[in-house]
Amino acid sequence: MKNFKALSAILLVSVFGFIGCQNEINSEQGQNPNTNSANSTTTNNLRRTSMHDGSFDDFLDGNSCSSIILPTTAVINGQRISIFSQFDYQQVIRILAQSNSNQDVITLQFPLSVRLSNYTEVVINNQNEFNALKTTCNQTEASSQDAISCMNINFPMTILTYSLNLQQTGSIIITSDQQLYAYMNSISSTELYQVSYPISITFTNGTTATLNSDAELQSSIRDCSSEEDAKAASAAKANQMRQILVDGSFKIESYLNAGVESANKYQGFALDFTNDSKVIATNALFTTINGTYETSSEIDVFLNLSFTGNADFNLLNNTWKVTNFTTTTISLQSSTNAAMTIVLKQI
Repeated sequence: MKNFKALSAILLVSVFGFIGCQNEINSEQGQNPNTNSANSTTTNNLRRTSMHDGSFDDFLDGNSCSSIILPTTAVINGQRISIFSQFDYQQVIRILAQSNSNQDVITLQFPLSVRLSNYTEVVINNQNEFNALKTTCNQTEASSQDAISCMNINFPMTILTYSLNLQQTGSIIITSDQQLYAYMNSISSTELYQVSYPISITFTNGTTATLNSDAELQSSIRDCSSEEDAKAASAAKANQMRQILVDGSFKIESYLNAGVESANKYQGFALDFTNDSKVIATNALFTTINGTYETSSEIDVFLNLSFTGNADFNLLNNTWKVTNFTTTTISLQSSTNAAMTIVLKQI
């Protein structure tokens, strides 16, 4: 092995941080975390980070590995909609929200064009071809080779290159995800590269960070991907709980405030939740109290209740953290006062 001090000296005086001959590059590869090949972890990270992310229209196509190229036409729960731009997505979302069933029916009109994760555009001629596309996407996600969507690189960024064949250094300025993806897929077995740090990234929550090494890039991806997975799981739970609310009728089994039980205030009332975010409390005397509700999620699942016109029900106006739920029982805790809890039980 070459003398490490001599190697470090060469690195310090190198313009691009690469060694000027093939043997020295081969010695350096694997020791310097910023020297990468076509098969390195950083290459895979940058490839996945720069893929076309098709998850923004998943409510329409259910496929995060591709997106439908507009304009297109679809039948949403029996209503035919022409979608000319992303502004028209709101029409689709409104129609889906009107349904009281979780069995929404979306029929796409073929042929249609889609943009794949590698930025190519293909024509899908029928439902069978579309189903095959979704199957491929599921396999890609299962093998963790789908797009990393929890962070974006703030361009421009510079890639420093070295050709083992030519023993020549160079640099490339990258200005877009598509350009970065193309470069990461074109690296040959005779090329090495390093990212010119620092680089800036933005997470999906809007916060930014400065990264100074491949290790920091890997750590940021690992952390934000874990958080994204947790949020996705929480969102799925929120949707599941919302459907339980819509499908059933509930009573207030318990309302505790600092250990004092006050459920008797709501005795005889049935709470019915509608798919358009309304909640109606009625009793045998035909007393009706109107309210609204909203389910949301971050890492936890939340249920917001808002009633009007009744002092007892106004006490329920709060954002409640869902501590547990089944198909018959939903347990809630005030997000501002842990001593306040509610149990909703299906009638």
